[in-house]
Amino acid sequence: MDSRQELVQHYQWLRQYGNNDSHSGNASVREGDRFWITPTGACADTLSADQLVECPLYGVPGEGASLDAPLHQQVYQRNAKARAVLHSHGPYSVAVTLDGKEFVPVDFEGQYYFSAIPVINIPYDQYVDQAPGAVAQVLAENKITLVRGHGVYACAETINRAYKWTCSLELSAKTAVIARQAGTLQAVSCV
Repeated sequence: MDSRQELVQHYQWLRQYGNNDSHSGNASVREGDRFWITPTGACADTLSADQLVECPLYGVPGEGASLDAPLHQQVYQRNAKARAVLHSHGPYSVAVTLDGKEFVPVDFEGQYYFSAIPVINIPYDQYVDQAPGAVAQVLAENKITLVRGHGVYACAETINRAYKWTCSLELSAKTAVIARQAGTLQAVSCV
């Protein structure tokens, strides 16, 4: 499967499994000195590979590219290993950011993959200006991060690995929320 088709498949899975609504989030894959990204306002249910927008690694993103294209561009510029970036809005992942503190998973898998996930605080009215640099800086040293009240950004050597980090984080966040609701958080905490 070619990388653009793989991108579409993973973007559709984010929607199918509840990490995005029909028109939210974005995804990209890098190929050499360019990357392909979902278009602005993309519908995951109907997206096809020929709708992806080609962007240079340096320079102005392609016309119609996602609003987050400059963010993806900066991630690739600062992290030479990154070949894919996913942005999603998993409800549990977003919920655990609202206190503005880093998220520390309480479950085994979450702790195995991430000891703690950084949460970036960006005022909503300054997101477009601040997010590219802030997210790229964190992803230069981390495989995943959260933006308070907004969502998840994951990068990896493959799109499937970025998808794994995204899904693992959402399950860890869901487990933590359920444990808090059940009043058993301290009983399950192993940190």
